[in-house]
Amino acid sequence: MKAAPHGVLTGVHFINGDAACCEGAIAAGARFAAGYPITPSTEIVERYAARAPQVGGTFIQMEDELAASITLQGAVWAGARAFTVTSGPGFSLMMEHICYAAMTETPCVFVDVQRAGPSTGLPTLPAQGDMMQAKWGSHGDYPIIALCPNSPQECFDLTIQAFNLAEKYRNPVMFMMDECVGHMTEKVVIPEADEIDITPRRRSPDAQLFQPGEDLVPPMQHAGEGHGIHVTGLTHNERGYPDLTIASQDKLVRRLHDKIALAAEEIADWDEEDIEGADVAVISYGITSRVAQRAIVMAREKGLRVGRMRLITVWPFPERRVREIAQKVRTIVVPELNLGQIALEVERLAAGNARVISVTHAGGGVHRPEQILQAIEEGAR
Repeated sequence: MKAAPHGVLTGVHFINGDAACCEGAIAAGARFAAGYPITPSTEIVERYAARAPQVGGTFIQMEDELAASITLQGAVWAGARAFTVTSGPGFSLMMEHICYAAMTETPCVFVDVQRAGPSTGLPTLPAQGDMMQAKWGSHGDYPIIALCPNSPQECFDLTIQAFNLAEKYRNPVMFMMDECVGHMTEKVVIPEADEIDITPRRRSPDAQLFQPGEDLVPPMQHAGEGHGIHVTGLTHNERGYPDLTIASQDKLVRRLHDKIALAAEEIADWDEEDIEGADVAVISYGITSRVAQRAIVMAREKGLRVGRMRLITVWPFPERRVREIAQKVRTIVVPELNLGQIALEVERLAAGNARVISVTHAGGGVHRPEQILQAIEEGAR
């Protein structure tokens, strides 16, 4: 196992998605993590706990997920890049602090290795039931960025991207894995450290903590650098101090929303194939996209014209492209390991154009390709 001088592994490895996520965080410069063990995410922080001393990092196992989700924010304000890892019930417990991170514009990453719920559900088995929770799980209006890998290689690559997006937009980023992707083992290529693009933290020369630039994103100060900074979840002014007026509320919340909404086209990422000329398009993400690929091959062998769109960024949703696809095809098939969460977004955008068929699954396993094939055949008729 080869390591770069600062501890980042390089070369070709045969590791699972959880391990690849950990290595991606280290490669992105994360030197602090707080967490609480919960299946099926525990392997990420187990590995980070072992790797942290090798790279000058720190891992703290907290008493619960509430403590973990606020501890990492303290580390960020002290100057670190930081993340936490959880699943299912732990993700629910973190919701208050996720919107706190959005309100205080604390750049950090929340990794959710999804499992079957509700409640304790099936702790060791997969689902994709947290997709709407990632965006709407807490109170108030706040922006979220969420990425969804479908392989261990993407667990490495997109974890780096998650940290870069968090820093660029001063926003919490959700990394929405699932148990299958987290536990599957595949080849992962880790480049040399100098080949990895890292977005630096935008620093403020003064104490105007929340004075935004042209992109509506303010630079950041760290505690202990000589400025009397103030960080609060209350409605606040550009110095971070409470300003409890209707005008300030409107100004602040709209800016928080707009800094992501106006950059949505730049943030949104997806992978597509053969949309032009297709009668049916399959929109999927995570492990389901890999099952869907087999169904698409089977459909093409039967002579059906099928294209696909795999979501890499789920939030902000790639609205423009989905609208365009809905104007090109007859039907959009949306398979997912929940009872139709992302299908709701597709239905909203496809209304008046394409028919949408939601292929649901309550979790605990994955679809059979034949289930998705059946929906494709129905959509082609």
